[in-house]
Parts: sequence; C-alpha cells; structure tokens
Amino acid sequence: MLKFISFGSGSSGNCYYLATANDALLIDIGVGLRGLKKNCKDYGCSLSDVHHVLITHDHADHIKSVGSFSHDYGVPVYATQEVHQGINRNYCITKKIAPEFTRLIEKGKTIQIGEFRVTPFEVPHDSSDNVGYMIEAEGVTFCIITDAGRVTDGMKPYISRANYLVLEANHDVEMVQNGPYPQFLKERILSQTGHLNNRESGEALAENMTEQLRHVWLCHLSEENNHPELARKTVESVLRSYGIIAGKDIQLEVLKRTTPTGPYELAIE
Repeated sequence: MLKFISFGSGSSGNCYYLATANDALLIDIGVGLRGLKKNCKDYGCSLSDVHHVLITHDHADHIKSVGSFSHDYGVPVYATQEVHQGINRNYCITKKIAPEFTRLIEKGKTIQIGEFRVTPFEVPHDSSDNVGYMIEAEGVTFCIITDAGRVTDGMKPYISRANYLVLEANHDVEMVQNGPYPQFLKERILSQTGHLNNRESGEALAENMTEQLRHVWLCHLSEENNHPELARKTVESVLRSYGIIAGKDIQLEVLKRTTPTGPYELAIE
C-alpha cells in the first residue's frame, strides 16, 4: 500500500511524498527543509527514509531546497538534462546538486528507481523544461501533472492510466482577467505555457479519465486568482456535465497551499 502526502502545493512551495513500506521519494522540494522535517515527523515519517527525489521543473517554488536536501541526506536527484542545467543557473538555489547525486531522465523512457517504476512525460510550461510523472508501485498507478499551460495529446494517456491523479487547477480565468496583476503576468498565466485553469482541469479529467481512476487532488492553486471551494465546484460542475459525479464516481479534493494534506493510503482493492 502506497502512502501519499502533499507537504505544500502552490507558488509558496511544492513538495509531494510517496512511499511504499520500504522505500520513499519526494517529488519537488520547493519548501524549506526545517518545516519539511517537522511536518514529516508530525506525520510519522522521516526524511532519512527518502531515497530518491524527482524534479518536475526548475522554477524556485519546486526546487528551493533540493540541493540542500540532496547534500544533507546523500540522495540522488532525477530530472531532465535541461532541468538540471536550469537548477544550476537558478540564483535562488544557493546549494547546488553535487555531480555525484545528479541523475538524468528522458521523457517517455521508463526507469526503475528503487521500488518505483517511473515514466516522465512532457508538460508544457515556461521553464527550462517540465515533466509530469507516472509512478507505478505495488499495483498502483499514480500520476502528477503540475504547472501545465495546456493538456496535450501526449499527456492524455497518462491521465487515462492513473488510479490516483494530482492535477493542476491554478486559477479562475475571470479572477485573473479582473485582478491586480500587470498585463504581462496575466498573459503569461493564461498562455499555452502558463497554468491550467479550473475549467480546463475539469475538462481534462472528464475527457480522459477511466473507471480505474479512484481519487483526484487539485494542486498548485493560486492564492490571488483562485479559491479552493471555487476550484472544486468548477471541476465538479464540468464533470457533472459529462455525467460524472464527484464523491460517487471519483473522489475529488483540493491540496492545501502551505500546509500538509494527507496522509492518504493508495491501494487497488
């Protein structure tokens, strides 16, 4: 049985924990190590149990502490070559990943990482590079898609294969358009390499989910341009228009931005 915890999901910092009985990994480490260590202890796990780190892309809210964590715990970090290069260029990351802990992955190529079978896939975003991950372990298929400007044909099969899915629902379009952000930032968010809005997330789910999808968590909500209840209700409304009832056909939740969400036990009965 897999355990899943979100230790932060949003522009203040992203970090996700996935564990089997004997192995654990982190997806992104954009939160502070001190807080992460405390939260792990509060949830009955330890950072010393983490043996692998997967990075989606090189924006600071996803990589803030990855170099320090890798150094302090001697843990390898997996990312595409472009993402590793972006981490090395990022001035926000004072502690870089040492060469001996650098591991390269390629989009579309499945690799075994400890007890996890990991497939990275392309996700469009305005970073050096960006991937989603399909992770298989103990008979469960877990998928994460964050910081996505749009849902491409290449991403859809991974949604269809998921038993458990973390999917971005970053903003409400009207809130962005009518909000205080400067025009260039509004255009970036709404662009094809920006972020998924609530309705797009609902449509991506409705059009690609299968009966094997058990649970969906909406992630990376904007503090200024969204609200957890608005995101959930919008996605629920879109699903309902396709005849899919949240709470009955799938479980739908929103991940907290700055505090942990979980833990969840992921299993196929």
